[in-house]
Amino acid sequence: MHNGVHKEATAVSNSIKTILSDLETRNSGQPEFLQAVREVLTSLEPVVERFPKYSEMKVLERFVEPERVIMFRVSWVDDDGEIQVNRGYRVQMNSAIGPYKGGLRFHPSVYLGLLKFLAFEQVFKNSLTTLPMGGAKGGSDFDPKGKSDGEVRRFCQGFMTELYRHIGQFTDVPAGDIGVGSREIGFLFGQYKRIANQFTGVITGKGINWGGSEIRPEATGYGVVYFAEEMLATRSEDLAGKRCLVSGSGNVAQYTVEKLIDLGAKPLTLSDSDGFILDPDGIDADKLAYVLELKNLRRGRISEYAERFPRASFTSAGHGASNPLWSVPADCAFPSATQNEVSGVDAQNLVANGVQLVAEGANMPTTPEGVERLMSAKVLYGPGKAANAGGVAVSGLEMTQDIEHLSWTREQVDDRLRHIMRAIHTNVRAAAEEYDRPGDYVLGANIAGFVKVADAMLEQSTV
Repeated sequence: MHNGVHKEATAVSNSIKTILSDLETRNSGQPEFLQAVREVLTSLEPVVERFPKYSEMKVLERFVEPERVIMFRVSWVDDDGEIQVNRGYRVQMNSAIGPYKGGLRFHPSVYLGLLKFLAFEQVFKNSLTTLPMGGAKGGSDFDPKGKSDGEVRRFCQGFMTELYRHIGQFTDVPAGDIGVGSREIGFLFGQYKRIANQFTGVITGKGINWGGSEIRPEATGYGVVYFAEEMLATRSEDLAGKRCLVSGSGNVAQYTVEKLIDLGAKPLTLSDSDGFILDPDGIDADKLAYVLELKNLRRGRISEYAERFPRASFTSAGHGASNPLWSVPADCAFPSATQNEVSGVDAQNLVANGVQLVAEGANMPTTPEGVERLMSAKVLYGPGKAANAGGVAVSGLEMTQDIEHLSWTREQVDDRLRHIMRAIHTNVRAAAEEYDRPGDYVLGANIAGFVKVADAMLEQSTV
């Protein structure tokens, strides 16, 4: 009997190796996508062993292939009257449990492989939220940094002029991401409305007076802190008094800091591409108000924080194997900037400096070596697809409000967000326990997210 089980396990392992090998051949030059798929498929081995139907119906092979990839040219005119050309994308990954849902990213690093990775992760994240949403991601290699409002507007209008035919309230509902804030969402929605002649919930993150939801800007940051709170509770601890490292200084980082302050924690750091600030006194509500004004209104650099608050120091970004931000002694870390920002060396430094919890505000900010080191040191590690699902959860709540033509209060949305993050935590832990890996949030998130979508795919035949 034992021999039979072993043979089955080997067959599953070989089958997954074959899928990965085939994928690497067909997607060479897309390291982020391959990294994400490898991490997920490897952790799904026990599920595929237990339920052979997933192998027989080629669910994994279908899961890693986007249902649709749209790639298009965006031509726009800059302030000097010169025509500029960028590339636009939408990766519609999986719609088994609901319309496609996922952000748009405007950043020079955007290319197809990066968006496929983000869309793949989004499928799991959206499944975990308990809401009926499929996974997608899109964007452009356009860089809004340093552009005038007029240039950003013209680019957004050009981008939406192509994208509008591929999205819709019950088809695909984009949102913001890096480089796509409230200004860009406004321009994109305005152009959609102009072309389609419809006022529908086709995009989330809208202004509060025109179909947006309370708490949407805050949702990812608040959600990651709520998730961290649930993780700490499993060790009978809470966030009060905890020294916290936060990277990034955009939307996610700002509201992670706000909620940490609310819950009595002491956030110490923020960063941008120039480097990071360390405030030994902690970032309080007044200092955070300054950061919101600096980043959201003046679009300034985080180094200005250290000029404004002399007790804080600024450290320039290095280009070595480690980021000095992750060497600051602390209790909790919230990587909230971008993918692969926490290396194996950084993870080692976090452990050495007393960090007991890492909750990811960004998508896949920790490298595979980093994850391994954190988990082997028994650090509470909340992967992005579970910990940062609050943003898309409130996007889902915004979709519901749009369909009902209602606006819920701040308290109602915040209460639902907290409830969803608690449910995600419960489901992830339960999945890990069911497969004899208690406390393994990576395995739990991958399995809980996968099973719901995979079963829907089976029930809908080979679509």
